[in-house]
Amino acid sequence: MQTKEFLSLLKANSDKSLLFEYSTGQLVGANYHITEVKNVTIDTVDCGSGTNFWKETVVQLWESPSEKGKREYLSVYKALAILKKVDGIKPMDLDTELKFEYGNTDFHTAQLFVSGHTIDDDQLRIELAVEKTDCKAKETCGAPVGTRAEAEACCSPGGGSC
Repeated sequence: MQTKEFLSLLKANSDKSLLFEYSTGQLVGANYHITEVKNVTIDTVDCGSGTNFWKETVVQLWESPSEKGKREYLSVYKALAILKKVDGIKPMDLDTELKFEYGNTDFHTAQLFVSGHTIDDDQLRIELAVEKTDCKAKETCGAPVGTRAEAEACCSPGGGSC
């Protein structure tokens, strides 16, 4: 989901509570805060010596230990106010992929992409998912699209692609 799509979704549902599902049936606690918004530039060289460049927006979610047990989730209205304030200080690139950075004691910290959302009477639930890593140079190094062992043979040291 692009940043502008997320902001539009929030604007259309400003009267709801904002929930995040980081794994099937697992919600970020109601004690979460939006603690950081990152304008990220990625400038890479892949294992086939190809260069790649893109930007992302990463919103960090953090559960406050002092508010554990809290039942009322952040409102979409308040989340919008936070993001508007951020945008006034460091403008967000609205055409970038949006990711959420989150972790807790039961779930490793990861950058998660938006896989979907659900809306009911009083909640907007953002569904997050882990993005698997992938080899960007399959054609260059001749890696068949298939098994992990084949990809590792291509993209490992001495595999012939770098």
